Amino acid sequence: MVTGNPRQRSNSSNEGSDSLGNTQDDSPTLPPTPGDNGIDTLNPVPNYSPNQITSPTITPPLSSNSPGQSGRQSLASPNHSSIQANNPSPIITTSTRRHHHNHHHHHHGEGRRNYPGEPHLSIVPHVEPAPAPAMYWSKARTHGKPSKALRAHTVNLVGELMYVFGGCDAKTCFNSILIFDADTMYWNRTRTMGDPPPICRAHSSTLVDKKLFIFGGGDGPTYFNDLFIFDTDVMEWIKPKTSGNIPSPRRAHTSAYYNNYLYIFGGGDGFKALNDVYMLDITDLNNLVWQKLEPKGRPPISRGYHTTNLVGSKLVVYGGSDGHECFSDVYVLDLESNTWIQAVEKSYPRLSHTATQVGSYLFIVCGHDGSKYTSEVLLLNLVTMEWERRKVYGTPPSGRGYHTTVLYDSRLFVFGGYDGHSVFDDVYVLDLSACAYLPQITNFQLPELL
Repeated sequence: MVTGNPRQRSNSSNEGSDSLGNTQDDSPTLPPTPGDNGIDTLNPVPNYSPNQITSPTITPPLSSNSPGQSGRQSLASPNHSSIQANNPSPIITTSTRRHHHNHHHHHHGEGRRNYPGEPHLSIVPHVEPAPAPAMYWSKARTHGKPSKALRAHTVNLVGELMYVFGGCDAKTCFNSILIFDADTMYWNRTRTMGDPPPICRAHSSTLVDKKLFIFGGGDGPTYFNDLFIFDTDVMEWIKPKTSGNIPSPRRAHTSAYYNNYLYIFGGGDGFKALNDVYMLDITDLNNLVWQKLEPKGRPPISRGYHTTNLVGSKLVVYGGSDGHECFSDVYVLDLESNTWIQAVEKSYPRLSHTATQVGSYLFIVCGHDGSKYTSEVLLLNLVTMEWERRKVYGTPPSGRGYHTTVLYDSRLFVFGGYDGHSVFDDVYVLDLSACAYLPQITNFQLPELL
């Protein structure tokens, strides 16, 4: 029985230096993060915009891959693009309103003063107006102390507050907590109690009962297997003791919470990519015991910088890389039967992307497709298991990866990221227009894939 999870180091002698001035990086066989295995030498597509997409539904090259979710029952979703085309929304112009205004005064006598009509509202140049309903990109105007330029950080939503932890800019990694209020668009830097984790990036952060469970990550040649807990109610850090079969140090892994267990999958240890699965019983914070799972079925290829989403009792793993190939497959781990299932063989390759479940859709935002960074938005219909592209209006963020995405009401907030050259400190908002997507199906089950 091992008590505690002392930080371990994995010093990979065959790793190249990264942009932080370190002599080693995540893994010689892991997807590149700014400075990781040369991904920073890849150039993003200039002026790439999802507004160029016109086809509402696309059949993937071979089959569909789901970044963080998996297949569901077979129910077709309505084609909202065609609905808009056949039933355009009426437009009330300023001149129309002015006509009714003047007509009203004509009937009430000549002695009344005629006020000028409503002012003409200008439209932002070079930005196509969005019909209703439609998805729309905009850059958020934030207030308060400016946020840091960050990549490979984490964000968790508690109420209307988004807790940003760790990550790094072009030179330095951090271990501070930033708080972003999604209602007021206001940044706060807060004081915390207790000893925080060491500076790190590419860690995982899982929200359970207003507590952030932060595991792993690293900086330069150092890889961690520590567990820290941040209590958002009292703003205090805790480093609990753990026992059992503790995972090896890693970063670029994913985590999820289900039925009192914290699950860890994959990542890299500085020498190789990983595909192992661990679970931690967090019922009693004074008795945290790690276990290594040995699932049945064929597991995914070892990988990092993938996404994992919990759908019902299943973990859905999409994309990622082993440092040599950018994956496009989708695997499902059934936590009840402890079985791996390959749901989709190939479709759209992605790494360092984000995957967010919205109703019966999975929204894939930005990332790297194996050749370039992209700002593309892909939708995986979790009912039909088909990929869809919807026209997105507004001004999208530049192509990037290693960002974070959080769903709040009917908006996706995108924080930071990296495009191979620059680390970003901006916040973009994708308005999903809930009437078009959210009401479709919110209560469903994944189909039997065996």
